[in-house]
Amino acid sequence: MTDTIVGGNDAPKPGRLVLLRHGQTAWSVSGQHTGRTDIPLTPTGEHQAIEAGVRLRESFPDGFAQGCVFASPLRRARQTAALAGYGTHNVLPYIAEWDYGRAEGRTRGTVSQLLGRPWDLWRDGTESLPATMDGERVETLPGGTQVTVRNGRGETLDEVAARTTVAIREVLPLIEEGHDVLLVAHAHVLRILTTQWLGMDPLTAKLLRLDTARYSVLSQYKGDNVIEQWNV
Repeated sequence: MTDTIVGGNDAPKPGRLVLLRHGQTAWSVSGQHTGRTDIPLTPTGEHQAIEAGVRLRESFPDGFAQGCVFASPLRRARQTAALAGYGTHNVLPYIAEWDYGRAEGRTRGTVSQLLGRPWDLWRDGTESLPATMDGERVETLPGGTQVTVRNGRGETLDEVAARTTVAIREVLPLIEEGHDVLLVAHAHVLRILTTQWLGMDPLTAKLLRLDTARYSVLSQYKGDNVIEQWNV
């Protein structure tokens, strides 16, 4: 669990941690697991990102200080950050999306068919998938863009949770100084990061819905790390 910030009377009021999911992609529409495959936003996703920036500026009229905006290294997150009005941002590798390994680029239904039994990411994890599903292929997105899909070991839920804890440690000094911090990333990794902010089992993340180009706000209340707003 993230350490509770305790300060004296002269300590600045802690800032907030704002989480923005990237806009729509072709695979968020199709339901294909999109981890490390570097796909772009759809035109709808681009429009969503612009609208998300408008909503964020309404809620945070003072904006975010220099050095307080971070994005996943993946294209869809960086596009979203730029279109939302935060083109000047730092890349934070710890908030890249869950590496889905052998499920990458496949829907839950497809994975279940290949296994011959029902499969669920949260219940079974990527580690339950056999090495026979390993490989590399090129897929063509609806707009004609070709992407390389790599299927391998992937990450366990605990491994993702561990690196989100590192991400929190990276930005916590800024929050302690009173700055609001914006992270632009992906649904699963941001949901898992939230559980680590709250000091909860990462499996709890399956209960936190986060839609495309929606943001959430984490903060502190009476010494506890809390969710202030969700899926706005």
